Amino acid sequence: MSEADPREAGFLQQLGQNVRQTRAVRGMSRKVLSQTSGLSERYIAQLESGQGNVSILLLRRVAAAMGTRLDDLIPGGEAPADWAVVRDLLRNASNEQIVRVKTILTGDTTPIRNAQASRVALIGLRGAGKSTLGQFAADRLGWRFVELDREIEREAGLSMAEIFALYGQEGYRRLEQAQVRRFTGVREPLLLATGGGIVAEPLTFDLVLSSFFTVWLKAKPEDHMQRVRDQGDLRPMAEDRSAMQELRAILLSREPLYARAHAVVETSGLDVAQAGETLVRTVRQHAAAAA
Repeated sequence: MSEADPREAGFLQQLGQNVRQTRAVRGMSRKVLSQTSGLSERYIAQLESGQGNVSILLLRRVAAAMGTRLDDLIPGGEAPADWAVVRDLLRNASNEQIVRVKTILTGDTTPIRNAQASRVALIGLRGAGKSTLGQFAADRLGWRFVELDREIEREAGLSMAEIFALYGQEGYRRLEQAQVRRFTGVREPLLLATGGGIVAEPLTFDLVLSSFFTVWLKAKPEDHMQRVRDQGDLRPMAEDRSAMQELRAILLSREPLYARAHAVVETSGLDVAQAGETLVRTVRQHAAAAA
């Protein structure tokens, strides 16, 4: 073996880990990624385990299928946690904005804007209770309640299935971000239920965190699965024998992202009224503190 072999093996291992982590955060099983990318499940398994070399063209197909950038998969040293957000913002920034950013990075300390007291966003995996508890809390508070996915469907004039079929994951994420931006300008008290995968898009999630008081509705994996089954919806886990294993992997990979929320409401072991009242108290405490 050459001296470079251990480093190359480490590179492939890290690459595989990045692919596996990105797939899990986006809630995609290997089967779904295989169908979307046109690559075999065996190839994806080998890629994720760091076995063998990988074609840059095939890796690009994997990245496109997951709706991520190729350079986010390739190991290249530790990047700041919000690097993806900063990079995407800079890409669309004007020259004047870039100058202001340089000024801040060289010593200016502009205060960060606090989350709005009258705008609350609920995050969490499917089955956390965002729709049910969000409507409950909004009714109690006298606030407007909005389900982000329903607004996306209404604006597009298409169902979620049709949106994904026509535009793919990347197209859906663009529509999602546009709707989030629209609601950041709402003046009336608003409680927004987001999709479970919103944390997978750094720029969109950062917009939610900076513009809303964000609450993570947290539950055990078994509760997520049972609630989804009770709703008669197994998307995107239909026809997957390892659905529970996939769900645990998704939740595990997203937990550090969900944990960035400003508050957490545990819903496991509580009925709708109990969890709803806990959410109402959390929102009221925030509103009082912000006032």
